[in-house]
Amino acid sequence: MHQVVFRLLGPLDVQIGGNSLRRLGGARQRTVLTMLLLSPGRVVSVDTLIHAVWPGGAPTTARNQIAICVAGLRKVFKDEAGVSDLIVTSHPGYTLHPGEHRIDIVEFEELIGRAREVARGGQTAEACAVFSEALSLWRGRALDGVTGPPVEQEAARLDELRLDVHEESAGLRLQLGRHQALIPELTALVAQHPLREQARAHLILAQYRSGRRADALAAFREGRNLLVEELGIEPGPVLQGLHDLVLRDSPELSQPPSDPAPAPATNVPAQLPVESASFTGRHKELRQLDRMLDERLGQSPLAMAAISGIGGVGKTALAVHWANQIAARFPDGQLFADLRGYDEKDEPVTPATTLDRFLRALGVPAPQIPSDPQERAALYRSVLGGKRVLIVLDNARSFQQIRPLLPGNGRCCVVITGRDLMDDLIGDYAVLQIGLNTMAPEEATALLAEIAGPDRIGANPIATERLGMLCDRLPLALRIAGARLAAKPHWSVRNLVSRLEDQRRRLDELSPGEGGVRAGFRLSYRDLSSGARELYRRLGLLTVPDFAAWVGAALVDTDILDAENLIEQLVDAQLLEVAPGSGPVTRYRFQDLLRLFAWECAQAEESPEARGTALKRAYSGWLTLADCARRRTYGGSHAVGYGEGVERLTLPDELVEELLADPMEWFESERTALADVIDQAAAADDSAYAWGLTVNSTTLFEAHNYLEDWRSCAEHALAAAQRVGDRLGEATMLRSLGTLAIYQRQYEEAQGWLDRALTLFDGSGEVHGRAVTLRNLALCARFSGEVELALRMAREALEGFRTAEDVAGESHVLGLLAQLELERGDIAAGIALCTEAIAKSREAGSVRGETQNTYRLAEALMRRGDPAAAEEACFTVLELTREDGDRLGEAHALRGIGEARWRQGEWAEADIVLEQALEAAKEVGDRFLYARIELDLGCAAAVRGSAGAEAPLSAAGAAFRELGAKVWLDRARRARDSVAAGQGRALAPAVLVEILESR
Repeated sequence: MHQVVFRLLGPLDVQIGGNSLRRLGGARQRTVLTMLLLSPGRVVSVDTLIHAVWPGGAPTTARNQIAICVAGLRKVFKDEAGVSDLIVTSHPGYTLHPGEHRIDIVEFEELIGRAREVARGGQTAEACAVFSEALSLWRGRALDGVTGPPVEQEAARLDELRLDVHEESAGLRLQLGRHQALIPELTALVAQHPLREQARAHLILAQYRSGRRADALAAFREGRNLLVEELGIEPGPVLQGLHDLVLRDSPELSQPPSDPAPAPATNVPAQLPVESASFTGRHKELRQLDRMLDERLGQSPLAMAAISGIGGVGKTALAVHWANQIAARFPDGQLFADLRGYDEKDEPVTPATTLDRFLRALGVPAPQIPSDPQERAALYRSVLGGKRVLIVLDNARSFQQIRPLLPGNGRCCVVITGRDLMDDLIGDYAVLQIGLNTMAPEEATALLAEIAGPDRIGANPIATERLGMLCDRLPLALRIAGARLAAKPHWSVRNLVSRLEDQRRRLDELSPGEGGVRAGFRLSYRDLSSGARELYRRLGLLTVPDFAAWVGAALVDTDILDAENLIEQLVDAQLLEVAPGSGPVTRYRFQDLLRLFAWECAQAEESPEARGTALKRAYSGWLTLADCARRRTYGGSHAVGYGEGVERLTLPDELVEELLADPMEWFESERTALADVIDQAAAADDSAYAWGLTVNSTTLFEAHNYLEDWRSCAEHALAAAQRVGDRLGEATMLRSLGTLAIYQRQYEEAQGWLDRALTLFDGSGEVHGRAVTLRNLALCARFSGEVELALRMAREALEGFRTAEDVAGESHVLGLLAQLELERGDIAAGIALCTEAIAKSREAGSVRGETQNTYRLAEALMRRGDPAAAEEACFTVLELTREDGDRLGEAHALRGIGEARWRQGEWAEADIVLEQALEAAKEVGDRFLYARIELDLGCAAAVRGSAGAEAPLSAAGAAFRELGAKVWLDRARRARDSVAAGQGRALAPAVLVEILESR
């Protein structure tokens, strides 16, 4: 495998071994590659790619053309670099995984971050060198030659970033006294971008310091005239201020601007606390603060940052660390106040008290400090007028508490920390809001190493990673864990991990004395409204990773709007957070430690009856939605009965429509939650909820190949049903496990599950469950070659579905009967049954049924000798499966297109789609489908006359042998024998068709 270098900072160029790759394809393929490279490691949806390639409107075949572009790119990289896993299919699109390959945009942004980090540490010369390295990656205009609105927008962003870096680098070089060398570069930059005031300011300063005062003033006049004539505005404060200094020959301009250390004075406060010796990480946030200061200092409105987050996340540590680093830029002093917004014992500090302290620190004698709060605030602003003072307001409770403490000019900088986001700040102030989250894994490890020692932490990386996870990577929890290890030198990291694995003890371990993690959470919980506290407790009862607002409404038995308001209170208090990811509605989640604290509160404050009732309401909501989503996907109006004791939660129609506009999208967004709810309900012996949710969730498990979820849910629900004597649930879960075994081509195992299920259904008289079981037993009989037995069972199942009035079930069995008739050789009957099955699917509104039956029709058309019509039917299947996110169905459709093409002698076109089909089959793990595709690849190669036909035919035969598919094994052998006999000559498609259609 060769390393691939992708260069986008200029015309698109792909290099392998130092040589540019010429086989990138046409404009569409280059646009698709560019879009994937702009989001490395992230899913780019097919819809996004279509919009980029056809911004004015896409053709009906757009999805297929995108798939062909991706297949072409994969082939290029496989052939040229030996790379087969660079671009992978990831619902609902594709992901480019760079791995060891290089992308110049990524390298450029990493170098910028490194340069800023070095500059913040005072290593100006090294920062200039890194900026220079970053800029050397550019070869022209970004993405030059690649079109499409998303590409052009990203190109504009990158070009703007390049100019920002030029200006930052120039500013640093001016600090180093390199003004003369900068003049030619800055002159060219200003000529190309005459309205960029910062670049012009750098040029003016460089000219002035080089003894070219007249040129500096001329550069200002030129810039002013352009701004007035083209934009109708005067220059900003940076240019105006610099012009005034040049006119006055101010001494401030004679040397590189380094902030001098303030002269000793009694009225220059230096109140910053000592920063933590173990502070680590937070590089992104530190860069944000640096940039805020560089851009806003000395301007109006003043530079201001608000750092928010849950207790223990490190807000104060970040603020104090950064403030100490940049303190020298504020020669008139640094003020610090702990406002005690969240304190277990003391009330929040009043603004008047803080103003009194600050004024005294600034040298105002006590008798001159007014008693009136407004006059005191006015005096404070007057004293700060024109001064450069850094003000840190820590642990703020509200906007009202800090408003009087804000200075009135732009030469100061204010940093605020608090648990609330303080939305009131946004309207009137240009505030940088930093929502501080838990640490990244590598940052958590570094913090533990700082406290407990690098050798000890590095001795067991796996245990260290787990320790970070158990601490939620919350800095306070990590510090406590690190301190415990430091105090217990005989403990290994594994020892502490073992203690924290017990959820009932974890908070105890991380809350020494009356303090620690629990104390911080308690303060936030204490200040909630009673309704928000109740919701927080009950949410803690669930084990789901995230949830929608309707779940909260069910838990506290209120309407959705009230629940949303309560949830927003919890989000504002940093007790919940908005979960990332897609889905029909916003989802929320806990940090693990916060969920444990909520669970503790529920155990202490709620009765077992109240807890159980709340959970059943939530289970019922999931069951209502899952049942509705299944019916919308499956089609028809047949209702599943879940037995006695199951209440169906009534949800507002508009909410159901919003959530289930795309049923499969809803299922996908709830996938992990559903599995956890099933597990939790089964463990509590709420059997009907467990198996009912499993039945409905199988819609998702089957379509998206979540086989482990399917097995786990069915096994847990089956065990619960058996424990409580729920015979309907037991039969249904036995049938589900049998269906799963069929899906995995394990027909002998499936037969055992289904026989047990059929006995229970016969005993209970449950007609619909019996019909589904018979249909699945017919599938087992078909696979083992017992076609007549399969026909009898399928016909009996059809009668059962008709009795139960399940139109969608009818359509599925009609499709199976069509397949069986085809295998008996009655093509006319097969086509007639397929046509009837498709009509029934449409009557039921079952897209999935229509998809499967259209595929069967394609097979029938193939058997009738009409591969062109079969190909057209398979393209219909492809569209339906891609709309539904059905990766398995997509693989079947692609295989059918490939077979139709080689039957028509179009072996090259067949190869492209069959390679796509093979990748999809590998993703879903369908061995029988994989074998069929290998067989088709071998046939396509044989039609071409390639010596490479025997390898895929042998692979197909091996897979058929492993699966026990005797008929197909025989076909693969005969096809391979024909290829061998032909000695590399091209075979006529008819020869291979005769082999594949033999009985």
